[in-house]
Amino acid sequence: MNHADRTLTDELLDPILAADPAGPRITFYDDATGERVELSAITLANWAAKTANLVRDEFALEPGSRVSVLLPAHWQTAAVLLGLWWAGAEVVLEADPDADLAMVTADRLEDVEDVAEVAALSLDAFGRPVPDLPVGITDYATSVRVHGDQFRSTVAGPALGGRSVREVHAAAVDSASRQGFGGTDRALSSADWNTTDDLIDGLVAVLAVGASLVQVANPDPEKTERRNATEKVTFPL
Repeated sequence: MNHADRTLTDELLDPILAADPAGPRITFYDDATGERVELSAITLANWAAKTANLVRDEFALEPGSRVSVLLPAHWQTAAVLLGLWWAGAEVVLEADPDADLAMVTADRLEDVEDVAEVAALSLDAFGRPVPDLPVGITDYATSVRVHGDQFRSTVAGPALGGRSVREVHAAAVDSASRQGFGGTDRALSSADWNTTDDLIDGLVAVLAVGASLVQVANPDPEKTERRNATEKVTFPL
């Protein structure tokens, strides 16, 4: 594949898979529920591949398709984003009636009523589906599990909010440098990924330089010190 055609997922995951495929890459905590999920680069790539196969096979997404992603900072969101980028799709972090697909939590379904295709995520750690989904809405957890965990990447389109793969990757590397972390760091964050800059700073930059991420939802301040020691955190985002 020509370097110019490489997807953002190729750019982010290939170096990590080559350097440290089995080490922790994203560790997710939800302090409200006690959930902890840890993904290696291999596991993250498998989830991304399942997502890429899902959107290609069930929604006929092609390179350049636009996808509205209205999801919180979560390990499944990371897998969804990497899967969409692997399929050559452009991610927009807002409700866009002209999008080809929307991937949302159940509480955001009203925001994407005008989008032709919609997949809803429960974000349940055990893969339980979203209850009582309206007819015509695809349940991500139910659908993604039947798809293969290998994917041959496609020609890339715009990656994020109109920015190209090269632009997003360069912005991510610059972000890591500006924030002051590198490939040997284990970064702790509870920041949202609601805007393009937030997503680049909080997720893409970490992957772009080969660092690893501890992402915490509903953080309990009393758990921070112990978590920093347990997870060997070296950098607070």
